[in-house]
Amino acid sequence: MPLKSVTAQHPAHRDDIGDLQTRRPVPGPRVAQVDPFLFLNHHGPQVYPPNNQGLPFGPHPHRGFETVTFILEGELAHRDSAGHESVIRAGGVQWMTAGSGLIHAEVSPEDFKRQGGPLEILQLWVNLPSRLKMTQPRYVGLQRDQIPALTADQGRAVVNLISGAWGGHTGPVPSLTGVFMTTLELKAGSKVGFGSLGGRNVFLYVVRGHVGVNGKAVAPWHLAELDLPGDTVEISAEDDAVVLFGHAAPIGEPMVAHGPFVMNTREEIMDAIRDYNAGLFDHVSA
Repeated sequence: MPLKSVTAQHPAHRDDIGDLQTRRPVPGPRVAQVDPFLFLNHHGPQVYPPNNQGLPFGPHPHRGFETVTFILEGELAHRDSAGHESVIRAGGVQWMTAGSGLIHAEVSPEDFKRQGGPLEILQLWVNLPSRLKMTQPRYVGLQRDQIPALTADQGRAVVNLISGAWGGHTGPVPSLTGVFMTTLELKAGSKVGFGSLGGRNVFLYVVRGHVGVNGKAVAPWHLAELDLPGDTVEISAEDDAVVLFGHAAPIGEPMVAHGPFVMNTREEIMDAIRDYNAGLFDHVSA
């Protein structure tokens, strides 16, 4: 099967939020999105001191897309206006479908603010097609032991399978749009492969370590952009590495984004703003 080619590499640009170290590879100067993957924030890695203020993401709205949050180190407390509440710890993932509209907060638990500690979090925004923009909101929170950790290359590579199927296993999150999503933990010299990717856009971000993607070197804090027609991707590690790897069929629809709302038309954005101001995102008491 033909290999997917790396057509471009995009560095993550530093864009701190207060004292939260933040890097963002997409959107960037040369890549607006990797349809349907819209946005990635890489927070940390950093160590918070005792008696810190924690994460700054108090209550805010979303409509029209999904957020997938990967807690690599530290903890994250989630609460939303549909009544979902959790504290996800290191190695866990939360997948929130904002759909027709949610207000949520993502903050640090009180014990983290009191004690401090290491923190590293990725948040990825995944677009929804027009037929699902107003779907009912939902939330899935998974701790590390709820995510299958599948091994390859004699145990030197680990595929943390979040959604989709690989190696005869299926991830615990049933994606509404068939998104495949993993994090990869690779020991130096290891490799892992993925096939049946023709016509699907790959999202591949190197969190740490140096890797090869179908023979092309990709450095840490870079997004590798791959072609659409190719079928296969092989990722090899020069040194110990962590990679965010997913793929999905492109939506190919018009998109209008305004802050926390991602819709298909400007009129739908105005509707979202009016609905939020009218309190229609408050599915239960926030």
